[in-house]
Amino acid sequence: MTTPNLGRLRKVNLRDVWTSEANDFTPWLSRPENLSLLGEAIDIELELDSREKGVGPFRADILCKDTASDGWVLIENQLERTDHSHLGQLITYAAGLDAFTMVWIAERFTDEHRAALVWINENTNETINFFGLEIELWQIGDSAIAPKFNVVGQPNGWSKSVQRAALAGEATDIERLRLQFWTAYREYLESNKSVLRCSPASTRMWMNHAIGRTGAHLAAFASNWNPESSDRAPAVRAELYLSGPNAKREFEILRRDKAAIERELGFTLNWFNPENKTICRIYTRLDGEFIEETLWPSKFQWLRERLETMHRIFASRMKTLKIEPIDQQDQAEE
Repeated sequence: MTTPNLGRLRKVNLRDVWTSEANDFTPWLSRPENLSLLGEAIDIELELDSREKGVGPFRADILCKDTASDGWVLIENQLERTDHSHLGQLITYAAGLDAFTMVWIAERFTDEHRAALVWINENTNETINFFGLEIELWQIGDSAIAPKFNVVGQPNGWSKSVQRAALAGEATDIERLRLQFWTAYREYLESNKSVLRCSPASTRMWMNHAIGRTGAHLAAFASNWNPESSDRAPAVRAELYLSGPNAKREFEILRRDKAAIERELGFTLNWFNPENKTICRIYTRLDGEFIEETLWPSKFQWLRERLETMHRIFASRMKTLKIEPIDQQDQAEE
């Protein structure tokens, strides 16, 4: 066998590519393809809201939305090793913008700042998520220079909320069971290389999956209730969840294509648009308890197949869905 001709990796100085953080690196990072690269590293689908976001007399580098949760994600970056100034800025901006996920990007993290990330993630509640990433640039010969994000600090995931609840005696048996269910479900999706991106496992009845648009996400449910009634109706459920000011109009636009959507999916859906709420659900359900652990593999398979199909059909529709301004819509109806 002929030995292939292999190239050699060469590390590129960040300042050779980005002279200025504000004028070069921040604009580069805020492009959709680069936010996607960052999102892959921290397992969050990001959608840009603004650059140089004003916070009193200061300006935060980048503000994004986590499309799975609609929560704010604040990104602060620097092209050298970490310093106390940027850590203070990040916390100050997060408080001013009500952001609960913070991402700090630097060329290198000092040992003291790595320790600070661990301390913050271990001593805040489960809603606070703090990521630290080192950015590198690499090149092989004359090839294009490639960026690489290395995670050096991240939240403890579900363990924070669960350990705290357990210590306080707050976690019920069913909450612990849900945690085990979602942990195993997430591992199942990862082992099967699913396109679905998971939120952290928790004691809740659901796990969210990003679909590429704020105000909309897919969700897997394991519950003992039916959203259309107050009756006890145990089931697992795969759904598209719509929320926010445009939820009702998005729902109606999709419902106009109900026949085509269900034909493409290969199964029927429940279209749920409650009058007294601002959210809408489009879902399919599989009746039966999720408590019996021996049945989990079959439920995981059903959820994966349904949600991956829904992701394939709905993701492109949601990304291109056009909502007319209300005044134009009203004029058209008149």
